[in-house]
Amino acid sequence: MTDSYTKYNEVEKLIDAEQFDEAIAGLNEIITADDTFVLAHLALSRAYTKTGQHNLAIAHGEKACELEPTDSFNFTALSVTYQRAWAGTQVQEYITKAEDAMAKAQAISQG
Repeated sequence: MTDSYTKYNEVEKLIDAEQFDEAIAGLNEIITADDTFVLAHLALSRAYTKTGQHNLAIAHGEKACELEPTDSFNFTALSVTYQRAWAGTQVQEYITKAEDAMAKAQAISQG
């Protein structure tokens, strides 16, 4: 297991314990070392959502989709991130983006 995965597994425990600030710091260390580590971007998206930092959550969700554009899970996760951003802000464009991301996930799944 590489150092990034070892660090990621440690950070996941922080997220589970709802220690989001510490988790965010650890995840940012991971992506500083390897900006292509998709799991870290997905976890940052979750952690930033939990702390109400919706713009950062969306940016990392979008980055995961950019890095792995054929993974339907990433687009499903991005759709959820947009939905939660809408719930936290009531910005209507997030609903449209959530629907678009879910449609993309379904299109990928159907081949």
